[in-house]
Amino acid sequence: MTSPSSVPSIEIRLASVADAGLLAELNDFVHSVHALNRPDIFRSDPAPSEVAPIFESHLAREDIRVFIASSSGRSVGYAMMLLIERSGDALMRPRAFALLEHLAVASTAIRMGVGTALVDAVHTAAKNAGCSRLLTEVWDFNQEASTFYQSAGFTPMRHYLEQAL
Repeated sequence: MTSPSSVPSIEIRLASVADAGLLAELNDFVHSVHALNRPDIFRSDPAPSEVAPIFESHLAREDIRVFIASSSGRSVGYAMMLLIERSGDALMRPRAFALLEHLAVASTAIRMGVGTALVDAVHTAAKNAGCSRLLTEVWDFNQEASTFYQSAGFTPMRHYLEQAL
């Protein structure tokens, strides 16, 4: 069992457009799991040069925040948050919420507090932005992620069902 004093510290920082290449590399931690389990949806092995422009586009948006986690001088994960505002109508109340769109942690850093630190950073940023809720989604095949999110205080809200045609 690891004692708390031997766990390396985790630093969280806000990403900039200059981090797009790094985020493209870190994205492989989670993308490979998705591609393995749902090859009908996710492409396998996209090159970082294909993925970096996606992150450049995300990082240029005012409604997206990306946080990078580092430990012992090495980047070990990231989280991407999308801020969403919905006006109310006759059926729905107006609301502002955040969507935790991506969470990726290096396999060597799992269960070391990296995911928790990233979720905490997103939670704080969402609250500071005036959001009343933090939402995320998880694929049914990813039980490890589902267990993590539930231990982080997320509760089921909605279920998507699919049917092949």
